[in-house]
Amino acid sequence: MNLEEYFARTGYKGSTEKQDLETLTDIFQHHIRAVPFENLSIHCGEKITLELEHVYNKIVRRKRGGWCMENNQLLGWVLKGLGYDTSFLGAYVFNPQQNAYATLMTHLVVKVVIDGKAYIVDGGFGVSYQMWQPMELVSGKDQPQAPGVFRFTEKNGVWYLEKMRRKQYIPNQSFSNSDLLEKKECRKVYMFSLEPRTVEDFRFQCTYLQTSPDSLFTKKSICTLQTTEGFRALIGWTLTETTYNYKENMDLVEFVTLEDEEVEKTLKDKFNITLERKLVPINVKGSYTI
Repeated sequence: MNLEEYFARTGYKGSTEKQDLETLTDIFQHHIRAVPFENLSIHCGEKITLELEHVYNKIVRRKRGGWCMENNQLLGWVLKGLGYDTSFLGAYVFNPQQNAYATLMTHLVVKVVIDGKAYIVDGGFGVSYQMWQPMELVSGKDQPQAPGVFRFTEKNGVWYLEKMRRKQYIPNQSFSNSDLLEKKECRKVYMFSLEPRTVEDFRFQCTYLQTSPDSLFTKKSICTLQTTEGFRALIGWTLTETTYNYKENMDLVEFVTLEDEEVEKTLKDKFNITLERKLVPINVKGSYTI
């Protein structure tokens, strides 16, 4: 495992001398535009494990992506190796169908402190809720980014993340009521405390999420990647390409349904992913929005 190989994977060619916000942002953006947020292992007979070396080999050498426990663990290792003050936190994801936060801490994020200021770095959420810049850990402050306006709110030691999106233009009107589309303009994303966590705190969740019939990740095959203009997502057989701020205060959301034989080629062409085993796409309706 070495940083040079990781940077070759993400295409980052900038300086690593300064542990400042500008360098952090640049490294982070290269990561989210090169490494997909994906759960395809579950749907092609592979097991997802949290051993760092396994995560490194999967993402860096096999050019795959991963979910939050993989992406953010790798990011944390990179940033720590560069000398950043980093730690892991655990979050509870908001479920819009149940209008409640999960009771299981399933989301791992990275906290980075620079010159006394704390930032949240999260390279493992995907779709339109993927932040594009580290977010300053301050309560009640709007933090506009290309995907929309993010905001943290703190109450009694618990931090809440929410996001306000733009209006959406959907040329293919047959998808205008798709359950994949986010209907609310302001959406809760997750909540967390500042209690430091370790990867060990996520062992049970890692197994549960890839085996339980109640898990979102067993119900849907998901691959999403941020681009310089927006993001693309393949959920089951539905490919979505979103362009942020396509017109003033409006995002362009384009949908297309793939045939079985198109899925593999699309993964290669759009996400630079080549699977070693046969993928069985799945998309049980509900519970995942872009």
